[in-house]
Amino acid sequence: MISIIITAFKEPQTGRAIESFLTQKIKSEYEIIVSAPDTETQNIVKKYKKVRLFKDPGKGKSYALNLLLNEAKGDIILLTDGDVYVSDNSVNEILKKFEDESVGCVTGRPVPVEDKKTKYGYWANFLFDSAHKLRKKLYDKNNFLECSGYLWAFRNNIIKDFPLDVAEDTIVPYFFWGKKYKIAYAENAQVFVKNVDNWKDWVNQKVRCSRAHETLGKYVDVKKTPRTKNLSNESKGVISLVSYPSGIKELFWTFELFVARLYMWGIVFYEVYFKKKYHKDNWKRVESAR
Repeated sequence: MISIIITAFKEPQTGRAIESFLTQKIKSEYEIIVSAPDTETQNIVKKYKKVRLFKDPGKGKSYALNLLLNEAKGDIILLTDGDVYVSDNSVNEILKKFEDESVGCVTGRPVPVEDKKTKYGYWANFLFDSAHKLRKKLYDKNNFLECSGYLWAFRNNIIKDFPLDVAEDTIVPYFFWGKKYKIAYAENAQVFVKNVDNWKDWVNQKVRCSRAHETLGKYVDVKKTPRTKNLSNESKGVISLVSYPSGIKELFWTFELFVARLYMWGIVFYEVYFKKKYHKDNWKRVESAR
């Protein structure tokens, strides 16, 4: 059995996320649980008889997921968010990977809903394509890779809980890797993501996400198993995508993205290593990503 857990906070598109699973012909018994702390989202969930509502206490996503590990009935836990939706057959594509008993975690492939006609749409496509190529390369070589929080899954009852001050889609794969499990990439299990469309939201989102990875060293040996979401690997990915831009405008946007990412990493480094401002688990909306 697979437990599909959707976490949401004041997310009006939660119904779309739910329906993208209900319309699939899943080749396994399954349950859908939606975790939400706010009444608006809870009222959306109540419209679906086949979906179980978990009234999130509102202390953050990771806090809620730790509670849900005890609530879920499935042998496999699949996690996603209320502001995204998944492709047809995405669950079966993920389940295929778990047919290999040595696989502990599986990540899907995030795909931006934006085209490349605007700067932020181009940036989203550039970064998502780069992440896809890196994950595929690592998976094909049977190396460690981090999962995407937009769509990922892991075997239940192996990891009892995880810390709240680090990205859960990174620390959980590390824990499984430490137990000699493989991390798989189901590239045909796609999850469609709306991205931010302005500078302020872009910086805030990227800083918050990147800062959540800077506390990994408290729990795992990142020298023995290097992080895949870091400036070094990002630079390698950028180098491999020098042919990505088509035309002068996209070439200029690429240069702007390089500068923006360096600026973002500079903020992360300053906040974490000088101000000692670490990641804290909480619910925070990014309005332009809705």
